[in-house]
Amino acid sequence: MRQLRKLACLPWCERRLLLDALVLLGAIRLGLWLLPFRKLLKLLTKATQSKVKSQQFSVSKIVWAVNAASRCMPGVKCLARAFTCQLLMSHNNYSYSLRIGVTKGEKDNLEAHAWIEHRGRVVIGNLPDLYKFIPLPSLEGVKL
Repeated sequence: MRQLRKLACLPWCERRLLLDALVLLGAIRLGLWLLPFRKLLKLLTKATQSKVKSQQFSVSKIVWAVNAASRCMPGVKCLARAFTCQLLMSHNNYSYSLRIGVTKGEKDNLEAHAWIEHRGRVVIGNLPDLYKFIPLPSLEGVKL
């Protein structure tokens, strides 16, 4: 009930951003589950290239919306959050770098993590042990 009151107190534009983040996060999560990765990347590339007229939001507001939407949707992983943040940042004309890194976990299993950087700073997906993840080459420019 408290969360609904908080939501009602938000300005209309922030409620809209939160709703956008929730819808995108759900669609991306579904896409990760149903589509081949290459196909999802192709769709996301097209979506980031399309310019959507919307109110300009700060990077911190975008990150807030993605994190808040993630709390409403159990089981959301870092890749879905990173893709959602990427799309919202793109639509607000911010530069960003999508990073996907890998490391050897306990029992020699492969672990992966995704995060977004803006101006050399991690804005979403920061972990205390992020330094352990070795970033893979960028997917930018890869023929899809």
